[in-house]
This record gives sequence, structure tokens and C-alpha cells, in this order.
Amino acid sequence: MLALGLMSGTSLDGVDAALVETDGETVSYRGAWLTLPYSPEQRVRLRSVLGGRGDVIGAGRDLTQAHAEAVRLLLAKAGVAASAVDVIGFHGQTILHRPEERRTWQIGDGALLAAETGITVVNDFRSADVAAGGQGAPLVPAYHRALAAGLERPLAVLNLGGVGNVTWIGDGGGLLAFDTGPGNALIDDWALAHTGWPVDEDGRLAAAGTADQAQVEAFCRHPYFQRTAPKSLDRDDFAAFAHGLVERLSPADGAATLTAFTAASVALASGHFPAAPMRWLVCGGGRHNPVLMAALGQVLAGVVEPVEAVGWDGDAIEAQAFAFLAVRALRGLAFTYPETTGAPTPQGGGQIYSPTRGRGVP
Repeated sequence: MLALGLMSGTSLDGVDAALVETDGETVSYRGAWLTLPYSPEQRVRLRSVLGGRGDVIGAGRDLTQAHAEAVRLLLAKAGVAASAVDVIGFHGQTILHRPEERRTWQIGDGALLAAETGITVVNDFRSADVAAGGQGAPLVPAYHRALAAGLERPLAVLNLGGVGNVTWIGDGGGLLAFDTGPGNALIDDWALAHTGWPVDEDGRLAAAGTADQAQVEAFCRHPYFQRTAPKSLDRDDFAAFAHGLVERLSPADGAATLTAFTAASVALASGHFPAAPMRWLVCGGGRHNPVLMAALGQVLAGVVEPVEAVGWDGDAIEAQAFAFLAVRALRGLAFTYPETTGAPTPQGGGQIYSPTRGRGVP
């Protein structure tokens, strides 16, 4: 199938869209992709509904329209007709993630997106796993494993979005996956508060400062790091705790310390692996931050490099993954496992919307 994946992550930076040809088990072709950045106004609106506050319905409608525009732009870029696309995998925007309460909430209207694009849509990928007792995250390990066919293992694929998550792939294809801790969210929020810019671009603010090692050690004592994997996080789970540790620091020292927090959390995560990875492949926006990548290189064993080193598209992987997962959903295949989300058995899921018949099997 030719599938189109859409992802709006916890960094709230924009919509990633990508085309993939797949049967849901192997990937035969990775096609065009793009990122449609959110405007400052769109970011403010999405931030206003985090936690389920404010005008969630209106924000969800606007978010869906932004995703429909990303679909139109990608198809135009690729020279592909909408009629040639079999399915869209639509993650939506997570505004609340509380798996311990069996709650996860991704806004975005699958029926509206199907009507706007004329393409069958699969969304709501997390709810079935959470209802079964799983963490509902991360969802991309099955795609990481498909991409990594032929690479030397053990291998770790680290995604640094707003939250960090890792997929460990063993010699025989075994998986372990979980959220490592904060990714870019704390750094982004600090940069916005102190510079007015929503990211620490190229790590320049952190590079001008010095990490407070006493605060890094205090951060590492957070009880999350002692919990066994699989485990997952909401974007803001560390916000109050981390703010308390850095609030008295200068803008530059605070950025350096928050960057060190992210690197330290990944190092702590590696202690949960069955065997040390020979290589760390890093995707997500965090790989563009040279200060963060250097910090990872200092605290992790094994080679640390961006996924482009093996020919992957680092900015497109999560969108590609939801194209892949949409095909698995259509085929009734599982995409979460006890080793990736803690669900008692492998789980599938997703809601399917036909552009002509609404919710149901197309």
C-alpha cells in the first residue's frame, strides 16, 4: 500500500508528513516528506489546551485543517494524486497522557480529515493499548525494527522530540522500548521564556553556559528513572521538578543544565537494556542540537550518530512510522507489545474513517 503518515509531536513545532510504500511488515519505499511549521499563533493555541484545558474542540478542528493542508502540500510536492494513496495514518496532537489512569488524549478529527482529503484515515492509535493496561507509548518500535533490518545489533534508536524515547533492538529482533525522560521540551520552554524564541537553536544558549552538576545529580534522583521499563511520560511530567532545580540559574547556565538533564536521562535509560548497544542512532529534533549530541557522546557507551548515517530520514521517521502503523491497523496486525508498552498481550487498534462512509471499515 501507498500510505501517508502525519505526526505532530510534543515539541509543538509543526506537522510532519511522509509517504511510505509498505505491507505493514517491510518497507519497500520511503518517498517524499515535508514539515509544515506551526505559526506562533498555532503554537500558542496548542499550548493553551495541554492538559485538556480551554477550547479543545476548536483547537482540534484547527489542528485537523493544518494536517489537511500538509497532505495537500506533500501530494503536490511528490506529484501523487490523492486517489493513489491507500490510507493516511493520523496521530493527532497529544494533550494529555495519563496511562496509570488509563487515559490518553490525542486531539484531531479523523472523519474531518478523511472528508477534506478524500483518503481513508486511521487515527486513535494509543487508546486500545492504554485500555488494555499498557503505557500507550512509544508506538514507533515496530517501524524502527523494520527499518533496522540488516543493521548490526544490539542497536538503540533514540528519538529526541519533546519527550525522549528509545527502542532497543536485540540480536534476534527482540524489542524493548520506553520513554527515557525529557527530550527537548524543557529546553524549548526555557528558551521561550528567556529569549522569546521557541527553541535553543543550535544549542547556542546552552553553549554559552555551564551545567550545574549538583542539579544534574538531583535530577537523576527523580523516581521515574528507577521504574522498570516499559514506561511512558506526558510532555510536562518533569516540568515543575526541573524548573525548581534551575529557576535560580542564569539563562545560559539553565539551558546548559537542562541539556545535561536530557543526556543524563538517556544514560540512565541504558541501564535497563538487556545488553549494551553497539550503536545509538538519534532521530527527532534533538539531533540538530550539537550541544545535546556532544553531551550524549560523553555519557553513552557506543557510537552516537544521527540516523542519516545509515540513510534514514531523521525528520521524517515518526511520520513514516504512522504510515506504517496505519497499514498494520488495516491488516489487523499488532503494533504494541508487552516489551514496548507493558500491555499484557500484543495490541493493535486505531479507528478507521472512510471519506464517503464515515467511521468503520473502508
